Amino acid sequence: MGLRTKTALVIAGTAAIVATLIGLLVHHRTAEDQRRNAARAADAQLRDALDDYAAGIDSGAVVNPRDLPATLRETITRRPVRATYLQHRGGDRPPLMWAAARVDGDILAVRRSYAEQARALTDLDQVLLGSGAAATALGCGLGVAVAATAGRRIGASARTAQRIADGDLTARVEPKGKDEIARLGAAVNTMADALSARLEAERRVTADIAHELRTPVAGLVTAVGLLPPGRPAELVSGGVDVLRRLVEDVLEVARLDVPGVEQAQREAVRLSTLAHRAAAATAGGTAGDVNVVVAADGIVETDPRRVERVLTNLITNARRHGAAPVVLEVDAPALRVRDHGPGFPTDLLTEGPRRFRTGARERGTGIGLGLTIVEGQARVLGARVTYENPPTGGARATLDLTPGSTGQPAAGGKHV
Repeated sequence: MGLRTKTALVIAGTAAIVATLIGLLVHHRTAEDQRRNAARAADAQLRDALDDYAAGIDSGAVVNPRDLPATLRETITRRPVRATYLQHRGGDRPPLMWAAARVDGDILAVRRSYAEQARALTDLDQVLLGSGAAATALGCGLGVAVAATAGRRIGASARTAQRIADGDLTARVEPKGKDEIARLGAAVNTMADALSARLEAERRVTADIAHELRTPVAGLVTAVGLLPPGRPAELVSGGVDVLRRLVEDVLEVARLDVPGVEQAQREAVRLSTLAHRAAAATAGGTAGDVNVVVAADGIVETDPRRVERVLTNLITNARRHGAAPVVLEVDAPALRVRDHGPGFPTDLLTEGPRRFRTGARERGTGIGLGLTIVEGQARVLGARVTYENPPTGGARATLDLTPGSTGQPAAGGKHV
């Protein structure tokens, strides 16, 4: 049950309870006033009858009535008083208001019909019931309106927060009023500002460090070339090459973090050509252990350099953390990279790639920049990347180049 429904039910229930309580109070007070007025009138008629009885005048009063209510008879028998009693006879017979007193051992009584008062009370009950139903319906409508307004405002804050969580740091709430919901929107905006500032500071520090490292790394690359051939030179060369690629990856991530800076240069390109280029690039110029399978070829408008970058990172990730054979399938407009290893970790499938956290199952195999770059490049391309573990085993990453494909993730996968 949503907040809107709960709010509407609470307001409608409150209106119904208030209407019921007011109706009961009005009914009780009206019935008491009617009974009191009828009793006064009957008592006044009894006093006149007593005076007429003492003077020997026939006043129409009843002497020793056999149908006198037992409660009234007992009351005036115990004490010498005048007393009144409202008799409800049941069925279709109208109630009667009695007044009686003892005179010289006899009981003198008068009775008046209470039908008019009973009808008036019934009519009042119908009016109260109708007004209560109208008040409840009005309260329900008011509750729905209030709940809908509050729900829209809370929903706007929730959607903005979700956009911020999805990476749109420019999203902001427009607070209206000074109530709690407005303060919630202001808090979301404050959170977004703080998050944006923190990420920008992180990006600047990362970029500055990478820039500072480029010069000494370039010097190391040059120095390695001067070393005499041998195993030590190979070890140093391998380590320097890894360091150089890491610095370039950090710089690329820093550039992708700036909205609008990176733009795709689109051109018509055949997907099978891109697939063979990416496979060859990851094997030093030959396809190696990457099998390219063309299920459905096609020509798309995209940025070939960025697509190759995405594919090479996915293939490198599959070779590093999966198991052979690695298959690159062309199924226009999608490209799929499949390996036969242990599959993607659960946190990657549920949360997506996160920088500085490797996608491998064991520690010490990377810092998670490869799939972060895939995420950033896919965002620039307007494409979608999904990660899944097929039922037959292994891991499969799909790059969907369908125009406008960014959006909700496909079933069973996590999209970026």
